[in-house]
Amino acid sequence: MLTAAAVCPHPPLLIPAAIGAAASDPPPALRAVRDACDLAVQALAAAEPDLIAVIGGGAADREYDATAAGSLSEFGVAVTVGEGEPVLPLSLTVGRWLLGRAGIGAGAQAPGHGQQVLLEAVHQRASADDCLKLGAAIAERAPRVALLAMGDASARRARDTEGVSDPRAQDYDDEVAEALAAADARWLGRLDPALDGELMVAGRAAWQVLAGAAAGTRMCGRLRCMANPYGVTYLVASWEEPRAD
Repeated sequence: MLTAAAVCPHPPLLIPAAIGAAASDPPPALRAVRDACDLAVQALAAAEPDLIAVIGGGAADREYDATAAGSLSEFGVAVTVGEGEPVLPLSLTVGRWLLGRAGIGAGAQAPGHGQQVLLEAVHQRASADDCLKLGAAIAERAPRVALLAMGDASARRARDTEGVSDPRAQDYDDEVAEALAAADARWLGRLDPALDGELMVAGRAAWQVLAGAAAGTRMCGRLRCMANPYGVTYLVASWEEPRAD
């Protein structure tokens, strides 16, 4: 069952090497996002799960193991995460990199616990029902499951680029942020896939997989960060089991 979850964005610039010479001094907003992601992933490990599942949008549904590699070559950046042929979509490439920073993944284990790692791509345009079913199935794969959902919110908030801005984007992002802060799986489950393209949302499918995994489970939510330094909204959140009184 689901015992912990985190939501993180997947911009390539989260990975320092992708910034080049500025890697040691990223923009403050981006540094805040990265720091929040680190805390969210560390919280997953602290929950001592038997399985950590990283979920991210891709061109097709596909399951990978923890040794799969990814790269940023399609963005013109010579960065590879892992060894071997890069096969991971961007979402899982950044997700695997975040796990590595926390000492989790191929060739590494979190301190004091040997979690299994699953990398799962969900079709970017999968229906809500399919996402919810996938999440429920993942939650049943181990007694204690932690889920890292990778995905950006709207990219339609840029005000200085003609044809990009959409007045609905801010409301959409604000409502998703509220649902994540409240650990409201039902609200996430009702997101409309049709808005993915209209508002340039990359995280909806992964969020709905999280909703399916959390169905019937009481969780406490925390919004760690909300920023849009490049006209794209990045959300970082943590869900955990309620603490016993």
